[in-house]
Order: sequence, then C-alpha cells, then structure tokens
Amino acid sequence: MGSSTSGTHGARETLSRRRFGAVAAAGALGALTLGGGRAVAAAPAGAAQTDFLGRPAVQMRGSWIATVANIDWPMSQGLSATEQKRQLLARLDEAVARRLNTVVFQVRPTADAMFPSPYEPWSEFLTGVQGQDPGWDPLGFAVREAHKRDLQLHAWFNPFRIRNDAKAEKLVADHPANVHPDWVVPYGGKIYYNPGIPEARAFIQDAILYAVRNYDIDAVHFDDYFYPYPVAGQEFADEAQYQQYGGNFATKADWRRDNIDRLIRELGLRIKEIKPHVQFGVSPFGVWRNAATDPVLGSATTAGAQTYDSLYADTRKWVREEWLDYICPQVYWHIGMTAADYQVLVPWWNDVVAGTNVNLYIGEALYKVGTAGQPSAWFDPAELSRHLTFCKDYPQVKGNIYFSAKLLPQDPLGAVSQLVADHYQRPALAPRI
Repeated sequence: MGSSTSGTHGARETLSRRRFGAVAAAGALGALTLGGGRAVAAAPAGAAQTDFLGRPAVQMRGSWIATVANIDWPMSQGLSATEQKRQLLARLDEAVARRLNTVVFQVRPTADAMFPSPYEPWSEFLTGVQGQDPGWDPLGFAVREAHKRDLQLHAWFNPFRIRNDAKAEKLVADHPANVHPDWVVPYGGKIYYNPGIPEARAFIQDAILYAVRNYDIDAVHFDDYFYPYPVAGQEFADEAQYQQYGGNFATKADWRRDNIDRLIRELGLRIKEIKPHVQFGVSPFGVWRNAATDPVLGSATTAGAQTYDSLYADTRKWVREEWLDYICPQVYWHIGMTAADYQVLVPWWNDVVAGTNVNLYIGEALYKVGTAGQPSAWFDPAELSRHLTFCKDYPQVKGNIYFSAKLLPQDPLGAVSQLVADHYQRPALAPRI
C-alpha cells in the first residue's frame, strides 16, 4: 500500500458471478441474513442504491488494518493478548464511529498467519517471534467482533512476500520456504515465493482457502503486490522457470502475466466452490498502463509504475473477464496531480468496470493528509471530501476505502471529520454479491 508514481470480455464464470441476497420485501430496502446469523438490510436486485431522500443505501466505506510491520495493529510486538484484543476492538469501534461498514484486516502479511494455520507459522508481528502462539485467534476474534458491529470483515492476504527483509534465518525451521527452497527468490533486499512455480501458487491458494473454509469472512482481499516492484539494476531470478514452463509465450513478461492470471482466476473459482457468498477483491496500484504505453486503452497518466508492465498484473483483464467481485484501485493522488490525476483515473476505472458485474471502489490515501513532503493539496483538509464529491458523478464507483485505520482517530487536519460530515451523515450498507 502507499505506492508512489515512481515505484509504484470473454467467457464469464456463471457460478462465480452469481448475485446472492434474496429480498424479503419490495421497497427501498429488504432484509437479508448474513453469515454469522446477523440480519441487516439489503438492497433488492435492480433497486436504486439510494434511500427515499437520495442518500446512499449501499456504499462501500472501508479502512485497511495493516499488520505488516505493526502499521495499524498490534501497535507493537509482544503485547499481552488482553492488550492486543483491546487495540483491535478500538480499531473496529473507530470504524463504526466514522460510519464505515467494512474493515480490511491483514491476516497474511509475510507468508505467515494471524490465525492458527496448518500451512504457515504464526506471524512474528504478534509476539516478536515467528511461529510463537499468541494464545488466542486474532482472525476469529476480529470476525466475531466485526459482525457484532455490522461491519464486514475482508481478510487481506499478501500472496508472494515471504519477508520484508533478507533475514531468511528468522524463518522458523519448518517454514514452507525452508522446506521448498526452490520456490524462493531473493530480490531487492526481500524474499519472495516465485509466482512462476505452479506448486508454489497452489500452496498459496491452499493456505488462503483454509481461512475461507474455517472462518466467516466476507471477502478475500489482495492489495497491489504481485511480482515485486522493480528495483533498478536487479533482475527477478526466474529464467529457469521460464525455460521450464514458458514455452508457449513469446516473452517472459507474457508468461509472468499468465502466472498471475492463473492465480487470480483459479483462486476466485475455488473460493466460490467453497462459499459462493464470499467476495474476492483486489486493490491494485492505481495505474494499469499509461497512454504512452497503450494509446488505445491506457490512461492519460505518466506514472513510473504500471501494473501490467511493472508487476505483471493485468488488472483490467481481471475486471473485464469478471474474475473478481470488486476492484479497489489505489488512486493515491490528489486532484490535479500531473503524473496521475485523480480526475483522470476515476473516470478511467469507471469505464473499465462499466458493463461488468464487478464493483468499483476507490482506494484513498488518508496517510498523505498533512504529511511532510507531500504536495500542498494534501495540506487542505477538504481534499479527501472533494474526492468523494467527484466520485458521485461516476455511477460505477460504489464507495471508498482508506489507508489506513490508525489515522481515523488521529483525524489529520480534521480531514476525516470533514469527509464524514460531508458524505457519511447516515450509515450505509456494505455491498455484497
């Protein structure tokens, strides 16, 4: 998350796109019982997405709770279970207080787990030691407590990252990366699973699907990390795998994109086979391709990174093929940004999603507000509120998600209070499939 511009339809799967949620009665809202037995209102199929006063009845309002490097939770390693629970409840209560309806909770930050997993070790971001049992189940607790508050819980998984540093010695002895060293690629001072190895991709899916089977999560969520962001002067060491598996592709780039396509398509189908109501969403870097790279389909941007070319993630294709339930591009730039203008990218994504059954949410850079070194627009407390006003003109935009959760109570420059007062005066229901 938090990328910058420099570093950062074919056959449809009927089962995976089926819309669930029967309506109990006609009118603006009907009743729907969700997983966990809680009953909330749901918009009837084909009904307007506003109430009788024209306010949003269904609108994504979310925040990311990042656990990698203890960004949002827990605030430090080695805290007691009681304190970890207290901090997590605070994050959920803060979302409710700001009239949000969804939390995106990171449960697999670095090839580890925020729940007891038979596939991967306990995360070191809990106790400070990878593999050490914290004495409780954060994901199970988070799901139950989120649902008590009528919040959706989207479980956020990072697929390929093993470590955010090069300290392989900190991996537990029986870590899958040690059991299968041929799956591992060091790159840019970090350690990754190689997306080009079919067995590694299958393992990653299995680890994620364990959580789908065993927890009442509302969605599986990926962020923007697929192949790693490029590091100048370094090459991702997958030539041997390209020679082994890439014979049908004209270039290594095409083969790499196919590897990520396979992960997305296969995982989406497998989620629906297990629990058809569980959503699958991706929050990619906000620029698919610049117009200079693709004059026909690209956006009028000049970003240094492009998901198609830099991360080998064809996010536009995933929408058009309807392999996802939602996409939430990280449009982490202000209105008027020269290289990547918010007013350019939101309409571009609106057009990409139009005509599909994929929901569009916009990722918002709350972390930039009032932050030293950011352009002057981010020192205007009304900037984020203007983003939501702008989005109202684009019918495919079904809401916004904010990075990140710890900033909701901090309310930098009063920007959170202003966008809530301007746009979230009443609660809204989170979209479902």
